[in-house]
Amino acid sequence: MTCSEIHTKALELVQRAMNRQMAGEIEDSIRLYRESIALHPTADAHTYLGWAYSFQGRIDEAIAQCEIAIQLDPQFGNPYNDIGVYLMQQQKFDEAIPWLERAKQAQRYEPRHFPYINLGRVYMIKGMLQKAIQEFREAVRLNPADTELVQLLEELETKLQ
Repeated sequence: MTCSEIHTKALELVQRAMNRQMAGEIEDSIRLYRESIALHPTADAHTYLGWAYSFQGRIDEAIAQCEIAIQLDPQFGNPYNDIGVYLMQQQKFDEAIPWLERAKQAQRYEPRHFPYINLGRVYMIKGMLQKAIQEFREAVRLNPADTELVQLLEELETKLQ
């Protein structure tokens, strides 16, 4: 197999793993992510393996996988956002902020509005409503179809009037 074919096969395994994960088959998804990594390590596979670990409550392992992903592709935004979310789950809100900020700057990242939503949540928890509103406004600009977020933003803006 050529390098290109190996890379394509590795990404196909990632897709199969994601499908299994979304079906609730976490152990099977982990096996497939690991197969993909063994074939050809990618930032995607490590990030999503971390995501699968997080479903099992293995947050430190999830963070470690995201750190590997960042080493492989520093422009991939998902692992930055995911680390921020994992730190939020651990109530480490101040530590989450720089990771979420880095996710916003990443060149390769979809869905682009997620780190803004997560930062908005951090700022709400910290009682920094103006900053939360700023982040939510940007998230709505990037994803105007999110009606729940639009409603939350309107409620926050009303509170501050």
